Amino acid sequence: MSVKTGADGLTRRIARFVVETRMQDIDGAAYEHAKVALLDWLGCAMIDVQNPLVMKLLRYADCEGGNEQATILGQGIKKTVTQAALINGAASHVTDYDDTTTIDIRHASVGLFPSLLACAEWKGASGAEFLAAYIIGYRVAEVMGSCVGMAQYTVGLHTTSTMGHLASAAGCARLLGLSEQQTVYALGLAGTLSSGLKVVFGTMTKAFHAGNAAQAGLRAALLAAEDFTCAEDLLEGTDGYLQVFGGHIDDEAVNSLGRTWDFDHLAQKYHASCHFTHSAIESVLAIVNNEGVGPEDVAAIRVQSSHLALKAAGKEDPQTALEGKFSIPYCLANAILRGDTGLRAFTDEKVKDPGVKDFMQQISLSVNDDLEPMASRVTVETRSGTVHEQSCDVFREIPGLEEKRMRIQKKFMDIAAATFGEKRGRPLMDRVLSLETVGDMRDFVARI
Repeated sequence: MSVKTGADGLTRRIARFVVETRMQDIDGAAYEHAKVALLDWLGCAMIDVQNPLVMKLLRYADCEGGNEQATILGQGIKKTVTQAALINGAASHVTDYDDTTTIDIRHASVGLFPSLLACAEWKGASGAEFLAAYIIGYRVAEVMGSCVGMAQYTVGLHTTSTMGHLASAAGCARLLGLSEQQTVYALGLAGTLSSGLKVVFGTMTKAFHAGNAAQAGLRAALLAAEDFTCAEDLLEGTDGYLQVFGGHIDDEAVNSLGRTWDFDHLAQKYHASCHFTHSAIESVLAIVNNEGVGPEDVAAIRVQSSHLALKAAGKEDPQTALEGKFSIPYCLANAILRGDTGLRAFTDEKVKDPGVKDFMQQISLSVNDDLEPMASRVTVETRSGTVHEQSCDVFREIPGLEEKRMRIQKKFMDIAAATFGEKRGRPLMDRVLSLETVGDMRDFVARI
């Protein structure tokens, strides 16, 4: 049945899902997926807490002042709840090592966990309530991603920001216990605030988008709690969200609310670079490992990827660590020459390495419009004339829950070893993976 306007409209239908879904209605596996996602996000948030971007946002928060309500991760200080959402959100995306959805190419957790963590700490919510709010906010954005996400992404909007606003508003509305009417207002406010352009990729502003989505969604929910009014059909109405952004109501997606939880569409990263580089990395590593091809054997590497992939990650002459994350040629050269595609691979010094620069000259990129957005086809020609070809699509090869948990635990401990220490990392990981037993999130945050 099609979604209508008014009482049966999309905005109110989503608000009803946010308010009426009981914690016991959520599948047990969804809670397990949410804990894995939290572990992954928290590791990413702790990687570079002294990054210049974080320091600039802290100084900005100092200029604003305000009550000490929620913790800034890795800083040992508290700021206002909305400032914490902004700073922790931006910090968790600064290394671009976080998860992505296959529905709308959106970094899902960086725009949602920061606002929920700040709000849960401030209000003393339980771990189970926090997880339920994440799952509900995640599903709302998944549904909206099905309705309009790719239409936004293809015209240059950054769905991490645009969809993230709605996820954060929905999750925070749930955590704050808003009524259906207030949640309608929260979704409307988040929708009208929604923004973010992909032209900023490779700059600090990409990470800022994540924090801004978290902050804006929380701000929308806080205003809605005061019955701050907004259009009640903002998503589906005339001159509303779907019309402006070129979307449509996906009845199947909307009708799935409360029935499925869609974590099979959440892809974690296992290389510390833009997700658009991953299929090419996996392909070239498969050739290297399966065919015994070494750097000295390579005569040429040809990469075919989608237009979207090359637009986002096709930088051919990166000069900084951040630009290297958006350069398929650098990522492949680094993978073949060094074998380490984690955090240590992305420094200014390594990106500028003359040996890597020389090797990159053998790598060419071309668009193949028949490929899915995240897919790549890599051809390696050796000096002896042998040609090897490998294809991969990391969005179609997402591991199941058990393998995800195992790989994210390894990733988290690798991050801990490189940043805040394994001694601190292991008990933190254990607390995350048993979060449903936490009675007050203030206690959890105090022990991060």
